[in-house]
Amino acid sequence: MPCRGFHTWACLIGGLAALFILHFSPAPATGSGSSVVVEDALGREVPVSLPIQSLVALNSDILEVLRTLKAEDLISGVFSEIKREPEFWGSLAEKPKVGSWRDPDMEAIAALKPDLVIAYARNPGPILEQKMALFGIQVLRLDFFKVEALEREVRILGRLLDREAEAARFCLWHRSHVRRIAERLGGVQERPAVYVEGYTDYHAAGPGSGGHEMCVSAGGRNIAAGFSIPYPQVTPEWVVSRNPEVIVKAASYGNGYGLKDAASLDLCREAILGRPAWRHISAVASKRVHVTDSAIWNGPRAIIGIAYMAGWIHPALFQDLKPKALHGEYLEIFQGIPYHGHFVSDDTREGEDAP
Repeated sequence: MPCRGFHTWACLIGGLAALFILHFSPAPATGSGSSVVVEDALGREVPVSLPIQSLVALNSDILEVLRTLKAEDLISGVFSEIKREPEFWGSLAEKPKVGSWRDPDMEAIAALKPDLVIAYARNPGPILEQKMALFGIQVLRLDFFKVEALEREVRILGRLLDREAEAARFCLWHRSHVRRIAERLGGVQERPAVYVEGYTDYHAAGPGSGGHEMCVSAGGRNIAAGFSIPYPQVTPEWVVSRNPEVIVKAASYGNGYGLKDAASLDLCREAILGRPAWRHISAVASKRVHVTDSAIWNGPRAIIGIAYMAGWIHPALFQDLKPKALHGEYLEIFQGIPYHGHFVSDDTREGEDAP
C-alpha cells in the first residue's frame, strides 16, 4: 500500500531537485578520461578518474546509497555479508561476493576489474589502498552513517556517478525531515536524560558516535556526553547513578526487514527492564525503554531512528510524528521496495500509521 502523501511528495521533491541542482550542486564531473578531486570521509583530497562504469561496494550503507541513486547497474561486486539479507537486497544479493566488509578478498576484487572500490573511512585499513594500487584500482572512503555528513557524501557520490538529480532528490527529502524535527525542538528548554547503549551491553554511545548524534538530534541529553571516546564501557551502577529518563538500545539481529515479528527486539527490551537494581532507574520504572534495529541505527536511514527517538524522548511534542510511515516512504521512493518487517521493540505504538 502506498504511503500517505506519496505521490504528492514525489512530485514535490522532483521539482525541488531540479531547483537544487541549478543552484547548489557542483559542476557535473562527466566525460571520458576526465577526473575530479573530492574530499573523502577522512578529510583527504582524493582524485577520482571518470567515468565510473563499474564499482565494488564493501558495506551495506554504501550499497543502500547506491540503490537510492539508482546506480545498481554499476555494481560489479558486493560484501559477502549481504547473503544474510536476501529479502531486503533482492537481486543485489546475487552479485559476486568479495569478502567481509572488514577483511575483503583483494584477489576477488581485482578479478572483477572495477573502476572504483568504496569503503568506510577506517575499515578495512590502509592495506586496501596498497593492494588496489597494484591493480590500478581506485579506492574512495565514504561513511554514509553520520547524519551531519550524509548529504555531503551522497552529493559527492551522485556527482561521480552522474546521478546528481537522484542525489539532490534524496538530500531534499532528508533535509526536510531533519529540519522538521529540529524546528520543533527549537523552543524546548529541558532535554530529558537518555542512556544510549550500543550493540554490546554496557557500551554507551559517547561523543563521536552515531548514537550520540541521533540522541542529540532527537532532543535528548546523552548521559555519556562527558566521555572522551565514542563507545565507552560503563558499569550498571554508573547508569543507575545517572538515572536516565529514557533508555534506547541498538540491536543487531540482521536487517529488520526480514523479521516476521518484533519478538527478538521485545526480548532485548525485557532483559534491560530486568537488569539487577535497574528498577530504581526512572526509565525502567516508567518503562520508557526502547530497542531499535540496526537498519535504522546510523546509516542512510538514521532519520527514521531519530524520528522514533524524538517520539520516545518528547512524546507530547511529537504525537503527530509517524516514523513507520516515514520509513515506508523512504523504502518506496529510494529503495524501490515496499515496507516490511519490524524495526523497534513494542512497535504497535498507539496512533502509528501502517505504511
